[in-house]
Amino acid sequence: MSDDQVRWESVDYEGFEIHVSTRPKELVRPGDTSPARYTYIGYVCHPGANPALPGHTVPFHADGEDVFATPRDAHDEAVQVGRSVVDGTHPDLSVLSLVTSGV
Repeated sequence: MSDDQVRWESVDYEGFEIHVSTRPKELVRPGDTSPARYTYIGYVCHPGANPALPGHTVPFHADGEDVFATPRDAHDEAVQVGRSVVDGTHPDLSVLSLVTSGV
């Protein structure tokens, strides 16, 4: 999926924005009986931040083995991950750099 085809959804949370894009991880081909699986990418930022500028976002993504049955399942998990980044409960990511840099 090219960057110009990526659809982002935004959720406001505790003074931050959580941006999420779900996408197929396994494509269903015509005649294929196996269901599609989905994954996600996302980032957390301050409202109005420019995600193209370095240091203006905290990006995150699904672990390599994580797959979800529906786009909604992937979206919901991504929002939960984004909330954990904002709340400071994510084991590896934090919004501290956004707060201390003033962006």
